[in-house]
Parts: sequence; structure tokens; C-alpha cells
Amino acid sequence: MRINDQIEIADWELTESFARSSGPGGQNVNKVSTAVELRFEAARSPHLTDAVKARLRRLAGQKWTKDGAVVIFVQETRSQARNRDIARDRMAELIRKALVVEKRRRATRPTYGSVKRRLKAKKVRGEVKALRGKVEE
Repeated sequence: MRINDQIEIADWELTESFARSSGPGGQNVNKVSTAVELRFEAARSPHLTDAVKARLRRLAGQKWTKDGAVVIFVQETRSQARNRDIARDRMAELIRKALVVEKRRRATRPTYGSVKRRLKAKKVRGEVKALRGKVEE
């Protein structure tokens, strides 16, 4: 499976298994295993760096298993071939997202003017609320 120009996932790293899917399909649902479970052994992959594996683990969330595999389960269509394509596309997209290094956020301070405007708005709002009390005679 080709991810980009530099990275191509080998076949031994991917495992596909098929199961019966739920949903519409009539008798077809009871007979044909159309749901696809695509498993990628990410922790053992020589094609991904440690930093990419760490980002992939964070992005995968619950799809990441204890033994370091990413599992994607697809049962959207009645076609096994289409579900396979969807699962492979999702896996490739997840790995592509993990390849992107996020820009570090640099902490900044609010400007003097914005602090003044915020405090003025709070003061005005407080005065409006103070006027809501009971009227004294």
C-alpha cells in the first residue's frame, strides 16, 4: 500500500479479515461476509520512524491496540471489495496525517489595547447587572 513517494507499506504488515456485517441487505447479510477488519502492525513497521509512530498512536486513539497495531473496521457498503477499498483509504489517510509534524504553539501575551477593551467591557456589563436590583423608594 503506497502512502506517499517515500513510504510504502509492505503486505506482511497488513492483515485483512472478513466478518458478517449488520444493517440492510436482506438474506445477503446472513450469507456473505462483507465487513472488513484491516489491521496494520504499526509498532513493528520498519517504514515508520519513532516520531511518526508516536503521532499515529495519538491520532488512532481507540483503534490502537495493546500490541501496537492499528485496527480499522468497515461495514458501510454491501460490497466486500468496496469496504476493503474504504478501509485501505482510511488507513493510508491516518498514516499521512501522522507524517505531518504539527507546528509548535508559541505562547503570546494579549496586547495592551485588547486588555483595556476587555476590562472596560467587563465594567460596563457589571454596571448593567448592578442596575437590575430592586428599586428602593
